[in-house]
Amino acid sequence: QVQLVESGGGLVQPGGSLRLSCAASGSIFSIFAMGWYRQAPGKQRELVARIRSSGVTNYADSVKGRFTISRDYAKNTVYLQMNSLKPEDTAVYYCNAERDNYRGYSPPSYWGQGTQVTVSL
Repeated sequence: QVQLVESGGGLVQPGGSLRLSCAASGSIFSIFAMGWYRQAPGKQRELVARIRSSGVTNYADSVKGRFTISRDYAKNTVYLQMNSLKPEDTAVYYCNAERDNYRGYSPPSYWGQGTQVTVSL
């Protein structure tokens, strides 16, 4: 069982920055892909950024060039640096850990509790 705890959300003005953190309960980055998802009111949860166990990253088109996902092995923590924030980035942000390169039908997947990000004047 993997536990994930997010932090770092809050209220920020448009154009501002925030850094989200996701602390994992163990050393999992070598076998898990870590992702940040978000869900705005009335919308489906969507992928924001993901980093594979290999270190390969991918981003939603809407955040490319503004958001950066990274990880710290020593701290078992994944980060999402968010710059040039826009009102449309307002959502609850969730951390996800999914078993990478899984040879099965449904890879083990774990979620954090979410952290609210609000971009507003």
